[in-house]
Amino acid sequence: MAATDEDSRLHYGDWIVIAGYFVAVIAVGILSSCRNRGSVGGYFLAGRSMHWIPVGASLFASNIGSGHFVGLAGSGAASGIGIAVFELNAIFILMILGWFFVPVYIAAGVFTMPEYLRKRFGGQRIRIYLSVLALILYVFTKISADLYSGAIFLTQAVPDLNLYGAIIILLAVAALFTIGGGLTAVIWTDFIQTVIMVVGAFILMIMGFIEVGGYNELEHRFFSAYPNTTIAHLGKNDNYSYTDCGIPTDKSYHLVRPADDDDLPWPGVFIGLTISSVWYWCSDQVIVQRALAAKNLSHAKAGCILAGYLKFLPMWLIVFPGMIARVLYPDDVACGDPAICQEVCDQDSCTNIAFPTLVLRLMPDGLRGLMLAVMMSALISSLTSIFNSSSTIFTMDIWRRIRTSATEVELMIVGRLCVVILVGVGVIWIPVVQSVTELFHYIQAITSFLAPPICAVYVLAVFWKRTNETGSFYGLMVGLVVGIIRFAWEYSYERYPCGEDYKSDKPDIISKVHYLHFGILLYGIVTIVTIVVSLLTPPIDDVHLQRLTYWNRFSTLKRVDLSEADASADTAEPMETPKPFQDDYDSLPWYRKACEWICGIEKMRGEEHKMTDAEMRALEEKQTSIHEQTFWRRFLNFNAVFLMTLAAFVWGFFA
Repeated sequence: MAATDEDSRLHYGDWIVIAGYFVAVIAVGILSSCRNRGSVGGYFLAGRSMHWIPVGASLFASNIGSGHFVGLAGSGAASGIGIAVFELNAIFILMILGWFFVPVYIAAGVFTMPEYLRKRFGGQRIRIYLSVLALILYVFTKISADLYSGAIFLTQAVPDLNLYGAIIILLAVAALFTIGGGLTAVIWTDFIQTVIMVVGAFILMIMGFIEVGGYNELEHRFFSAYPNTTIAHLGKNDNYSYTDCGIPTDKSYHLVRPADDDDLPWPGVFIGLTISSVWYWCSDQVIVQRALAAKNLSHAKAGCILAGYLKFLPMWLIVFPGMIARVLYPDDVACGDPAICQEVCDQDSCTNIAFPTLVLRLMPDGLRGLMLAVMMSALISSLTSIFNSSSTIFTMDIWRRIRTSATEVELMIVGRLCVVILVGVGVIWIPVVQSVTELFHYIQAITSFLAPPICAVYVLAVFWKRTNETGSFYGLMVGLVVGIIRFAWEYSYERYPCGEDYKSDKPDIISKVHYLHFGILLYGIVTIVTIVVSLLTPPIDDVHLQRLTYWNRFSTLKRVDLSEADASADTAEPMETPKPFQDDYDSLPWYRKACEWICGIEKMRGEEHKMTDAEMRALEEKQTSIHEQTFWRRFLNFNAVFLMTLAAFVWGFFA
């Protein structure tokens, strides 16, 4: 087993590199947290002052976690380059985010995605529903998946290390970044971690291609990279059940695959994946929050373009190294016999150990530590992003409904406590995630079961002003019921290891309808329900929709929020200007001062300047402006077209 070989154990030089990484990143996090600490806007949106470079790097780093290194490399080892379609598809969706969705969100002046729907539709049931659903998805898919992936790497790299001790340390560091500095610290540490990830993975890729003999040699050898257990039984009539396991398919070097392909059917990739991607990149709080932190719309667009260029990297830095690992270590990575795989990696399939195995066996002392730091930085980057965004949603969309008279200090403390709770739930959920097989496809399936309804509602909300709250709510409810039925139905059947026919006992709706195809059907159902119900119920008056759709984003007319027009009066509205802390700071004991410094609220004491109405209006106009300079608008448009053309060429080249 790769993780227990003496030559793959970490050298003292590796530990020095890891320690240096932590010191550097923690220092950056603490220094950056000294800015924008004393307000809700500063903590949750970095004061909307971020440059396009850290915004783009943070978009990329927030998406690329340890789950990608383990999952993408593992899928590459199992079935070739096809899994790269998820990365190439994201390039086009990032342009949709920057050019169609972000302008609306900025013009609307919102903190969170549920808050946008609150302004768009009024009422609370959609906002609360999406807030709770987002927290559930964060805890049980994103956090859990990253923890599981990080656990795989740590188990391979440091077999003598207590798994839960290591996970708790990583979670503690991630929580420290988020609790101490808010989004500013998260974005700047994301930037540093992105550099580390790209440099370390690039070095590994070069070493891998040199070891395997180059790109053409990799393509030639990949199709014959069988494990010995498979080769020993090929062509023999001994009723061995696993002769077809561990053999690459003839479609391994194709991005476009037949419509009946078990893994990546082309209709699902081009349509179903796009639906899930629009939900993730254009309406998910973790991602959109990064774009909203940009100082203006041009910087948000430029950040999306930078993230788009970075999305070319995973195919080369993660997928191809996974394939190289299969070629170099077929008996371990390409293990096809579940019984043997249990001995090698303690799982029914060992493709998930492709990237860790390549790192530990191929890289020299010191560089192993760098790559372990890369994995830890990827894990921390994803967790910090999720922690910060989850605390934002809980504080702004849920807690303010419970505590209508909460002060700004209370809101910021609650945001920190939310992070602590998420850490605890994430640790408790680790054993459950470890029991799941095919983690990557499991997560994508869950997305296809739950995301299409949300995607449909956001698309209709932004692009069709006739959409109303009643139609959206019933569309979401129908989509939720249908999605949960499919999810529960599919996973009620036993999961069989490779070599055993498990489709025969499933109905056609489960065995023959791929989860990406199901996402298309679900999106269509929700769209139809929302449109029909919206047309059968009263429309929303235009006075409530100014700057809330793509078509009127430049409107200068006064908007009357639906909450203000509601006869019942929204009790959360007073929270727009939370009460400041009144106690004398100098008279507090030292431990209270220390706690307030940790929570970032010490700057809020003693601030006597109160902004005038004119200053408030000027600040609001600046933060909600979507006007761009002509030169930069054209320059960014050209770059977006060039980027999408390049992505289409790569997709076509490997089609």
